[in-house]
Amino acid sequence: MKKTIQFPNGESVLNLGQGTWKLGEDPSKHDQEVDALRTGIDRGLTLIDTAEMYGSGKSEQLVGDAIKPYSREDLFLVSKVYPHNAGEKNIFQSAEQTLQRMGVDELDLYLLHWPGSVPLQETVDCFEELKRQGKIKNWGVSNFDLEDMQELLSLRNGENCQTNQVLYHLASRGIEVVLRDYLRENNIPMMAYCPIIGQEPDLKDKVYNSPTIKNIAKDHGISVIQLLLAFVMQQEQTIAIPKASSSDHVSQNVDVLDISLSKEEMSLLDEAFPAPSERIPLRVQ
Repeated sequence: MKKTIQFPNGESVLNLGQGTWKLGEDPSKHDQEVDALRTGIDRGLTLIDTAEMYGSGKSEQLVGDAIKPYSREDLFLVSKVYPHNAGEKNIFQSAEQTLQRMGVDELDLYLLHWPGSVPLQETVDCFEELKRQGKIKNWGVSNFDLEDMQELLSLRNGENCQTNQVLYHLASRGIEVVLRDYLRENNIPMMAYCPIIGQEPDLKDKVYNSPTIKNIAKDHGISVIQLLLAFVMQQEQTIAIPKASSSDHVSQNVDVLDISLSKEEMSLLDEAFPAPSERIPLRVQ
């Protein structure tokens, strides 16, 4: 379902982007993966998410190769810094290396990949300095649970956080108990990674063999993967960033922009895979 999501700074993006976890690691797939990213860009998926962790920089390099033909102004580039690099000692070098690998002068968003041992205020101060230097436009976080977000928003300039990127899909809905409401109350959009279920074979089998999911997908003439993505994209203030390593897969993801699930269908999905009744620790993948 096509929506525009607005960040606290007023900038807007489509609620569907492109993830790159595990892309760029196999040289034999380089051209195929570049084609996939370019297919996405050509069809409007201009938000691309990567990280210095992904393939030890190889995913950032792949993104850099893929975006060469495009105007920088037409792209929304996101990368993430390791927690151990998120302090004064390393972050400026990490950011510069990320920019060099991607072949750009500035990131649209630079995220702290998960909470670490560097004091959060130090990281925020470094993010703000990177903004002053023109290396990043804005910053955010990833894998932050409720208490992490509360601490962040209590800090000097913590309110400048633009997003929290977390694991979220139909069969992993723990964030709905408290974290999602807190983000919405503070006008912080959520980026959902692994929206089509990640590296969990048993869970994937359970979902893919669900009669409810099969029936709804059949009614819409779509695949189970497309239905799972539609569920995430229909959530308020949520940007889905699925990974797709082929142009065909990207095109299937883009087609989900035209899919709208009814309230009845969303209720059936909710019954089949309900959110937990009590808070559970934030899941990370």
